[in-house]
This record gives sequence, structure tokens and C-alpha cells, in this order.
Amino acid sequence: MFDDNERLARQEAHWLIKEFGAEAPLYAAMKAEKAIEQKDFGRCARWKRILEILADSRPTKSATSKY
Repeated sequence: MFDDNERLARQEAHWLIKEFGAEAPLYAAMKAEKAIEQKDFGRCARWKRILEILADSRPTKSATSKY
């Protein structure tokens, strides 16, 4: 079971994928960078966690050729 912060991060990641598709990690990275610029490190940590979730949810490409 996830705590509220993890649940919210997963919901946000899911929404980003739905809205932005392959560009979702870029959007999350920009949000994290903006939080750093504003010295809001709590918000930055949340966006970094969302980036981790997005990275984990990306389909892995097979090492074998599809020919």
C-alpha cells in the first residue's frame, strides 16, 4: 500500500502520460527545474519522484532485432 504522497505522484505520472505521451518526462523535468529555481525543494522532490515513476513505466526495448 502506498502513502498519500506516493499515490499522488503516481496519479500525476499517469496523467502526464495521458496528456503528453512520450513528452511526459520532459514536462516533469521542467517542473522539477522550476521548483529548484524557486528553492522549493519539497516540490522538486515530488517531481523527481514522478520522473522516476515515468522512467520505470516506460516500455523496455528488446535487445534482439525484430527482423
